[in-house]
Amino acid sequence: MAYECFDVSIGDGIAHIVMNRPEVRNNMNPAFWAELPQIVREIDADAQARVIVISSTGPHFCGGIDVSMFGTSADKDAVNPHAKRQSGLKFLDTVKRMQDSLSVLEQCRLPVLVAIQGGCIGGGVDLATAADMRYATQDAFITIYETKIGMTADVGTFPRMVKLIPEGIVRELAYTGRRMPAGEALNIGLVNRVFDDHQAMLDGVMAVAREIAANAPLAVHGCKRAITYARDHSTQDGLDWIGMWNASNLHPEEIQEAMLARAEKRPADFADLPKRRA
Repeated sequence: MAYECFDVSIGDGIAHIVMNRPEVRNNMNPAFWAELPQIVREIDADAQARVIVISSTGPHFCGGIDVSMFGTSADKDAVNPHAKRQSGLKFLDTVKRMQDSLSVLEQCRLPVLVAIQGGCIGGGVDLATAADMRYATQDAFITIYETKIGMTADVGTFPRMVKLIPEGIVRELAYTGRRMPAGEALNIGLVNRVFDDHQAMLDGVMAVAREIAANAPLAVHGCKRAITYARDHSTQDGLDWIGMWNASNLHPEEIQEAMLARAEKRPADFADLPKRRA
């Protein structure tokens, strides 16, 4: 299927989603918000891959939300005498839809790896923080740019960033809108690794993806669920949850196959994730 904002390829257990509009810094236009969740949900629902990699093209990873989306609706609402009173709920509906379009990365059963080159700006930060892991080139930077254009970031940056890096740094980035270079992002743990250039980053991220894809999908999915749950709950809640999870989903056959495959020095024949019910 052809998309306006993305190229998609699937092979060797890896789904590679590439933002393909470098001429506009891969900004997030209306098609972006519809296509990304559709792509991710279809890959997940059909168990088409074991890991997802999101990368980009051109000098910048993502320039953020397409500012033309903020165009006035005055003419459209001129015939509606209640437009002003409805505007708040209309805006909330739009924001929820955009939030859901990125939360799909967190809700997906597969690990999602993001490869960032150049600028990761505004809404691009929302996308990157919704992923499982982030990788960057030396020239990459992130910026919570919304502050610079007179608004407060609302698509997911703050709820996720405060769980990834120290709160004081999140506040500084938000209040100033400054650029955080890749080296600093690595030092504070926002990105997992920094590479010399775009190609080296893609090679490195794909190597990580292949290593993930070689593991048992059921176990990797359990890890993603357990880590996300533990992040959002107390230690005791996390302990209780993983106990219940493994009571239902620990399969000795998978463990035996892993050990046998290692002994025989061959790829393991693990069970794939089941397809989601329609």
